[in-house]
Parts: sequence; structure tokens; C-alpha cells
Amino acid sequence: MTFDIHLTGHVKAVVAETLPGLIGDLVASGITAGDATLWGPAAEAEASKRLGWVQAVSVSRPLVPEIQALRAELVAKGVTRVVLAGMGGSSLAPEVIAQTAGVPLVILDSTAPGQVLAALDGDAESGGLEQTVLVVSSKSGSTVETDSAKRTFEAAFRDLGINPLERIVVVTDPGSPLDVAARADGYRVFNADPTVGGRYSALTAFGLVPTGLAGVDIGELLDEADATLLEVAIDSPDNPALVLAAAIAGGSPRRDKLGLITDGTHIVGLPDWIEQLVAESTGKDGTGILPVVLLSVSPELEAKPADLQIVRLVDEANRFHLFEHHEGEVLVSGSLGAQLIVWEYATAIAGRMLGIDPFDQPDVESAKIATRGLLDARPEPTAPAFTVDGVEVRVSDPELAASGTIAGVLDALWSRLDTDGYVSVQAYVDRLRLPQLQGLRELVAADSGRPATFGWGPRFLHSTGQYHKGGPANGVFLQILEQTDVDLEIPGRPFTFGQLIQAQAAGDASVLADHGRPVVTLTLTDPQVEVLTLFEAAQ
Repeated sequence: MTFDIHLTGHVKAVVAETLPGLIGDLVASGITAGDATLWGPAAEAEASKRLGWVQAVSVSRPLVPEIQALRAELVAKGVTRVVLAGMGGSSLAPEVIAQTAGVPLVILDSTAPGQVLAALDGDAESGGLEQTVLVVSSKSGSTVETDSAKRTFEAAFRDLGINPLERIVVVTDPGSPLDVAARADGYRVFNADPTVGGRYSALTAFGLVPTGLAGVDIGELLDEADATLLEVAIDSPDNPALVLAAAIAGGSPRRDKLGLITDGTHIVGLPDWIEQLVAESTGKDGTGILPVVLLSVSPELEAKPADLQIVRLVDEANRFHLFEHHEGEVLVSGSLGAQLIVWEYATAIAGRMLGIDPFDQPDVESAKIATRGLLDARPEPTAPAFTVDGVEVRVSDPELAASGTIAGVLDALWSRLDTDGYVSVQAYVDRLRLPQLQGLRELVAADSGRPATFGWGPRFLHSTGQYHKGGPANGVFLQILEQTDVDLEIPGRPFTFGQLIQAQAAGDASVLADHGRPVVTLTLTDPQVEVLTLFEAAQ
């Protein structure tokens, strides 16, 4: 077995009850055969053009020597620093692949001006722009964040007397606006399989080009995945994807929060990739599975909410005797390639169990539309309900601000939580300067008494943002913004990066409010100081 799964406690009964139906309906072999009818008539049209990921290993094989040859060519010229501009599925899989391999890869999936500048400038260890190649990854070819990064790097390369055609590599779907324009301009283009959705694209050009150029052994990654394909294709109780899907989407009442814990595994950052895959695939039509990325000491593990199913990522799930204290948990282990394959299959199977289409994302576009409207109109910022200790407080409902204190506003937000609700913390900041902000999740989970998620804005808009708008209407939302003197123009655009990220936050807040979701926005006017104020208020 290239992937091991061990069930404890109540999950054994859930899986035993659920598996026979999945096996009898030939779900695993049906997915492998590309059966688009598995998710019902309403999903058939979309599914029929979104199952290419099942064949990704064989389709991607010819890319390996091509990517390796380009890497050798770049290294011979002293170009050893790789920056990836991409969002959602275009960046999260490469991030996990590179981190697990211990290979440096700069991920630019933010519009925070300081983060963009850091990607441009580089550092003494990895080198600067002179040693940099930019990989521009966008399935649609029209992603505003990725387009803005491309424009910025093009201008920066030209300022140094470097031909951008020699330093920018494009990954996109054939025929996309980016594909057409990049080829016309003379850029090196890798086309991905258009029958693979972004979040299922880990083993396509989107996952392989940036990591292969950075130095990952992508042939080995494909070998790991290849060794798992037979396991996930069989309609058998030993199929790990069927077991995993049954564990996370089965049972009555169903546990619709999925706690993901990294506990000793050699794979780095996998929960973040799983989060976007599962949340965007299942969070729609008022249902879904909400992944919650946890630490081994997170408050949810002590509180044990009834709607939270824990999946623990370990290195040896089959060593049963070591895990007796993980009652009611699912323990999984395997190579990175195996994990990618099994989770993709399991997510698609979970979508069938929930009665939804796991391949569309009907609510992602709403935040983009709102952002474009704000960038076009450029309205004056809404006045805060109040300002305290330098933190500006804005709310979707005036009653949330009645206390006049940050702690009071947070308590008022928590009071809107249902017994099955969750808190979403969204940080539209330069995460290189404020990495400690991620620790706010633990305090919020403890203070609210409910599972809490944390997302760096705007990258989560391309993944978990779908669940926030399309999933169950039981979330409350805490946005963290920053004021900064750092800003950066976007060549050829009438707005700056600073204006773009502000519009993305405001646009998403307006859409959430329109969906009846309570939103509190806290703007730090002196972020390094006021982040402490925020932590104190959340305790």
C-alpha cells in the first residue's frame, strides 16, 4: 500500500455502513473510467469536461524532460531563483510539493504591496531579480492578481535591461487569453490539460512546472502517484479513497467540519492544499465540508465539538498500537504523490455523497465582480463605526459595534454563532511582515468556543471563499486589514496593489453581508503595534 488509513472509534461504524453503497454503485471504477453521470444530471455537463485529473500522471509524463531541460538552461545562465505567481490551486499544490522536497520556491499569491516588493527584491541567500525566473500560472488566463504580478515583473526586468521573454514562463490552458497573448509576445508557454479544474491540477503543468524549475524531482512525484492509481480505481473496501470519503462525508448526523492535523508526517503544508480542495469542491448549495487546519494543541481538540471529524496526517498510520489515544480520529499516511491522488478521488466521491457538483465554483465570481466594481467606482472608504487604540472597526450590522470596544465587538460577533457555526478569520495583510497573525486563529477558537479557520487574503478567495458564500449559512467573519505607507503601481492599470487588496477585502465583505453573513472588519493603522491589541482583545 502506498497510502495507509487507520480508523478509530465511531468512524469505523460510519465507514462500515457507507462503503457497501459506494462499492455497489461502482463509484471508484466509474471515476477512473471518466463516468460523468456519477454526480447526477445537473452536474453531468461540467463533470464531462473536468475529469482529466484522473489521467494526469500519464498525460504529464512528457512534460518532465521538457521542464528539466528548461531548468538546466536557466541554471547555466545563473538563474536559480524561481517565483511563482498564481492563486488557489495554481499556488497551493506547488507550495506543498516544494516545501516537502526542501526546495526554495517563492510563492506570490498576494496583492499586499510589501509582499509583491519582497518577491521582486529577493534576498542575499536566494538572489535578486537578476537571478530570478517568474512562472505565471493561471488556468483562466484572466486572474487579476496573476496578471498584475506579470505586468510588474515585466517592467522590473526591463528596468534592469533584462528581456522578460527570457525570464517569464507561462502556464495556462490552451486558448486562454493569457495563452494567446503570451504566445503572440513570444513567451515560453506550457499548456495544462483543459479538462482539469484548478484545484485538481497538482499533478499537471500547474504543479510540475514551477516545482520542476525550482529543482524538485517531479519524476519521482509522478512515480509516487502512479503507484497509487490501482488502489483508488478498484471498487473494494480496501480502496483508501473510498474509505477516506466515507469517513469525512458519511454518517448521520454528518460531521461537517474536518479538522486537519499534521503530526509527525514528512509532508509539509498538506492541510492548506486539502483545505482549498475540499472546501471549494463541496461548499455549495447550502452544504459542504469545512476543513479546519489545526495544531496538535488547538482548542478544538480539547473541546471536541460534535460536528468536527479529525483527520491526523502521520508517517505510519498502520502502527495501530501507537494511536489508541486518538479515539474517533482518522489517521492517514503515504507519500506526497499518493496523498494528492487519494484526496482528489476522496473529494470527488464526497461530492457525490453530498449530492453536489464537486467540479464547479458558482460563488467564487461574486467577490471578483464586487472587487471590479469598487476599482471602477473608487468610492471613499466607509467611515469606521469607531476607532480604538488605533484600530478602525467596521461592521456589517451596527448592533455589532454597540459596545465601543474591540473585545465587545468580537463577543457580539461570537453571539451570532449557531451551535453548528464557525468563525472565519481573514487577514488581508503582508504575511511576511505579520506572520504571527496566524496565531489569532487559536485565540478566536478558544474565545468563540467554535471551530475557526484562518485565511490569508486574497488567496483564500480562490478556494475557501466558495464555501463561505455557497456553503451552510452558519459562519461569522472577521477581516483583518492593515494601513501601510508601502504601495506599488501596477503597470498599465489605473489602480495600485494597495488599492486592489483594499477593494478585494471590501468586495468580499459586501458579498458576505449580502448573503446575510455577519462581518467585522478591523483595520490596523500601525500593524506591528496593534496586532498585540488584537491578540489581547481576542483572549
